[in-house]
Amino acid sequence: MKKLSARRRHPLAALVVLTIALAACAGLYTAFAPADKAVAEETAQTLTIEEGKKLYAVGCASCHGTGGQGTSDGPSLVGVGAAAVDFQVGTGRMPAQQPGAQVPKKPVVYSQAEIDQLAAYIASLGAGPEIPTENEYDPEGADIAEGGELFRTNCAQCHNFTGKGGALSEGKYAPSLEGVDPKHIYEAMQTGPQNMPSFPDTTLSEENKKDIIAYLDAVNSDDTVEPGGLSLGGLGPVSEGLFGWVFGLGSLIAVAVWVAARTAKAKKS
Repeated sequence: MKKLSARRRHPLAALVVLTIALAACAGLYTAFAPADKAVAEETAQTLTIEEGKKLYAVGCASCHGTGGQGTSDGPSLVGVGAAAVDFQVGTGRMPAQQPGAQVPKKPVVYSQAEIDQLAAYIASLGAGPEIPTENEYDPEGADIAEGGELFRTNCAQCHNFTGKGGALSEGKYAPSLEGVDPKHIYEAMQTGPQNMPSFPDTTLSEENKKDIIAYLDAVNSDDTVEPGGLSLGGLGPVSEGLFGWVFGLGSLIAVAVWVAARTAKAKKS
C-alpha cells in the first residue's frame, strides 16, 4: 500500500503541466507570428510591384523605357518616387496622349488600385517622395493667413494670387488650382511636375504646405465673401486694368463729350 501511494501524483501536478504547456505555446506564437506577418506584408508588396510592372510595360514603357531609364520621348523615372506617379496618373496627365509644350489634365485612365501598383513599381526603381497620408495634406486647423503669405511669395507669380492659373512662355502655362484635390496639390509641391519647381520639406515644411492648401480652399470656396465687390474672375491686375480702361476711361470720355456738347449748345443759345 505504501508503494502504491508513493506513485500517486500531486493534485496540482496536472495544472502545473498545463500552465507550462500554455506558456510554451505563447512563447512560440510570440516568436514566430511577427515573422509570419512581416513575410506576408513583404509578399503582398512584391505582388503589388509585379502588377505595377505589368501595367508599366503596357502604358508607360514606350516613352519612359523598359526599366524607367527614360528615352528621347520621356524622362527617366528613376528616383521620382511614388508621389510623382500618384500625381501624374491620378490627374490624368499620364499616360500622355501626345507630346507637346505641356501635358494637360484629362480624365483618369487607371483606377486608384492600379495607380498604387504603378507607384509601387516606380518607387522600387529608386528612392523618392512617398504618397502623403491624409493627415499630411488635410487643411483642418491650418493657418489660412500664413498660407496666403506663402502662396503669394512662392506661387502667385505663375498661378495668380488666387490660384486661377496663368500663361508662361513657349506655350506652357500654370494650371488653375481651383477644385484640385488637396493630395495632388501637396504632391505637386513635393515633386515639382513639368514646369513647376519642387518644394521639399526643407523649403516648405509639412505645416507650410497645409497652410497653402487651406488658403486655396478658402479663396476658391463658394462661401468666400468678396469685400471689394466683383472679383473679375480673380485674375488680378490684367482683368482689373482692362476693366478700368474700357469702363472707367470710357465713362470719362463719354462725360467729357457730354460736357463739351452741353457747353457748345449753351454758347449758341
